This record gives sequence, structure tokens and C-alpha cells, in this order.
Amino acid sequence: MDYRIQLAKRMLSNKKGSLIGAVLAVSIGILVIHVNFVIFQGLYDAIVRDLSSYRFGDVRVTDEESFITKSDIYLINWFERIPYVQAAAPRMDSSASINVTKNGRLIEEFKIPVVGVDPFRDPRVSTVSDTVVDGQYVLSRNSIVIGSSVAEKLGGSKVGDSLQLKITNRYGEDKVKRFLVSGIVKSPGGQGLDTSAIMHIDALRDMLDRDGETGAILVKLNDPKKATDVKNLFLQSFPNNDFEAETIEESAEDALRGFRSGIAMINMIGLFGMMSSAFAVVTIQMMLVSSKTREVGVMRAIGAKRKDILVIFIVQGMIIGALGAGLGTAMGLGYTFYAKETRMTFAGSIPLQVSYDWAKISQTAIMAFFLAVAASIYPSYKATKLQPVEAMRYV
Repeated sequence: MDYRIQLAKRMLSNKKGSLIGAVLAVSIGILVIHVNFVIFQGLYDAIVRDLSSYRFGDVRVTDEESFITKSDIYLINWFERIPYVQAAAPRMDSSASINVTKNGRLIEEFKIPVVGVDPFRDPRVSTVSDTVVDGQYVLSRNSIVIGSSVAEKLGGSKVGDSLQLKITNRYGEDKVKRFLVSGIVKSPGGQGLDTSAIMHIDALRDMLDRDGETGAILVKLNDPKKATDVKNLFLQSFPNNDFEAETIEESAEDALRGFRSGIAMINMIGLFGMMSSAFAVVTIQMMLVSSKTREVGVMRAIGAKRKDILVIFIVQGMIIGALGAGLGTAMGLGYTFYAKETRMTFAGSIPLQVSYDWAKISQTAIMAFFLAVAASIYPSYKATKLQPVEAMRYV
């Protein structure tokens, strides 16, 4: 076998500790990016999921001016003819003053949001009914479901208590009515209707003097990716009405805008972490070049060219990049799998909505590989600058 090939093999058979250190530096950089993606993108997707499930649906239809006056049954039937649509249901929002008398003492009156729902249709488009922790969902026009935060402010109100609501109707008149608490809702992270009261939509219509009117139509899709198609089809079918249709991203834009900026910043920090890993590879490669001075001198003395030395150390960087990218990706996928299967939460927060973004996973691995190779260029160049006579002093 050619002596130069044997020397090249010796140069690539570096100290295990240094090689492992370089590989781990690349792997940890990849793992940090995966962890950031799982936590912050998972939290963002979880917020979108819960806003869609509790408040807005996949598509939300409102009237640009005020309330929808067209029959809600007609609109619901129109939507449910579309193959992509799972169900549709009416909603109406308002605000009310609420109070309760507990043990002969009147709890101080305060304002809360009020949501009117169709108790039969709403569970098909919303998961609010699944968050009932005590009692049952809205049963009749005289029943009301309150959020856990509202129950706490009412002195620990429970199922069976009688509450009084005061709502100002369309004519500016105060309407007062008593309701029986049929249930209490509580959602992880407070993303549901924990601070609201939920009542029968017809009872709310009566109090607002808006008989036959609707605040919004919530549409649940079999495939949320078709939301834009359904929205556009609806607007094209009702061009002369003042309808406004929005996807979940559009409906919840105010809530999501700031969070997206935070995700971008965290991703930037992750990229800087990967750059730090590249600097670690440079440092380790420089150490390896120093430890291989003898071999470099021998190869140059027997006729090896500078490009031969350069290729050897670049190959070494490729090996480090490949091993680091493979190990880091494996650790990242392991963490992602764990977070997805356990529905990871943090201190009672909402369960993360974890997904596998294969494009991002591949992009991260490829980036880490090329950064490791790029980090090997300068040490390789330094190795080629060694003169045979100077390097042979270490023989």
C-alpha cells in the first residue's frame, strides 16, 4: 500500500476524545434547534388549535356592520353541503354584569363576556363542552355554564347556584334574568372560556332583543388546510351581502402576531447556537492540526501536495459533520417523539401541538453538515502552510 495513503489514514484516525467533542458540538447545536421548535412552535400551534376549537372555528363568518340577519339555519345548511365541512354552528357574543347571593351575602357585581351557543350544534364545531369539569353543558334557556375564573370570583360558585345577569339590549335598556348554573368549564392554560359565561343562544337573543339574528357562524372542517378554499367559495356565493369570512389565522391575528415575533427571535438564537458549535469545531480542528504536524511533514517530504493535505482535513470535517448531523437529528427526533406522545405541558400550560416538520429537520441537518465542513476550511488551510523542513522537526 502507498505510504502516503497509510499516513493519510493515520491523520484521519484522530484522538477519540477530540473527535467525539467535535461531533457532540454539532449534535448539541442541532438538538437546541429541535428543542426550540418543539416548545415554541408547538406552543404556537397549540394556541391556534385551541382558539380554533374554543372560539373561532376553522372559518368564522360575521357581518361587517353588526349582527347577521340572514337565517342561521340557512347558512349552516349551505356550509354543511360542502364536502370539506364537518359542521357549522351559530354563536353570539355580548357582555353582562353578573352577581350571586352566597350565604345571604351579595357578591360584588362585575362584568364578564357572555357567549350564546346552540347546545345541540355547538359541540360539533367546538370542544368547549369537553372542558366541563363539573356538571353539564348548557341544557336549556334557563341554564348557564360559567368559567372557572368566574366561579372563583363569585365566591366559589357551584353547580346548582342561581346567578343574576344584567344585559343592555339594543335599545339601551337593561334586561335582568336569573339562571341556574348547570356546569363549570376549565381549560388548560386558560385558553378556553374560563373567564366567560355560556348560555343558550336564544336566551341571549331574547335579552338583547335580537330575535333571529346571529353574531357569527363557526365552521369546522374535516381538513383545516381547505379553510381558504371554503372562505373564498362562501364570499363568492354571497357577493351582495356584508359578510366577512376569516380563517383561524385571520380571526386570531391580534393574538398571534406577537407570538410569531417571539418564535422568530428564538429561532435566531438557535441559529447563533449552531454558529457557536461551528466555532467549537474550528477550535477542535486546530488542535487536531497541531497534533498531526509530524504526519503533515512526512507527507510533504515524500511529495504530497498542499491540496492533498487540504482534502484530508476537509474529509475529516465532512466526517465530523455527517456524524454530528446524524446524531443531533436522532436526538432531536427522539425529543420530538417524546413530546408528542406525552402531550408535553409546562406548569399546567396547554398541551403542546407537536408535529414533524421534515423540511425543517432536513434543512437543519444539512446546514449543520455544511457548517462543520466550512469550519474545517481554515484549519485545513493552516495545515497546508506548514513547510516540510519545519514540520519534520517533530519527526
